[in-house]
Amino acid sequence: MKRPTQQARGQGQGPTQRQLRAGELTRHALVEVMREEEISDPAMEGVSVTVTEVRMSPDLRHATVFVEPLGGGHAQEVVDALNRAAKFLRGRLGRHIDMKFTPDLRFLHDESFNEAARMDRLFDDPKVQQDLRPQPPSDSWKDED
Repeated sequence: MKRPTQQARGQGQGPTQRQLRAGELTRHALVEVMREEEISDPAMEGVSVTVTEVRMSPDLRHATVFVEPLGGGHAQEVVDALNRAAKFLRGRLGRHIDMKFTPDLRFLHDESFNEAARMDRLFDDPKVQQDLRPQPPSDSWKDED
């Protein structure tokens, strides 16, 4: 029996269980590799990196790695350094995971933390707070006889 393709399943359906499982396996192994290995790049000096998510392609050959740099440094410089070291990290990753193919790695800055902070600031805005408070019921909906 032939499995449905991504297009047959519909593009709006999110990742499969297999992609999610492989992404988590890759994330955990990549964290271990980054903890063990020194990346000799000036942008990485004194910077810890949190791997927040790994999204796998349907064929599991490509991994998009979302990272958040901690301890200073500009996020884009750190992401660029990780992308320069991607082949090195991929080689080390292959020793830690038991998959048919070691995925190609592409690093991106995880904007979700910045977006969450922006939403918090938005909800703290007095104008928004005013709209969030319960309003007294309006009498305009009552029938007039």
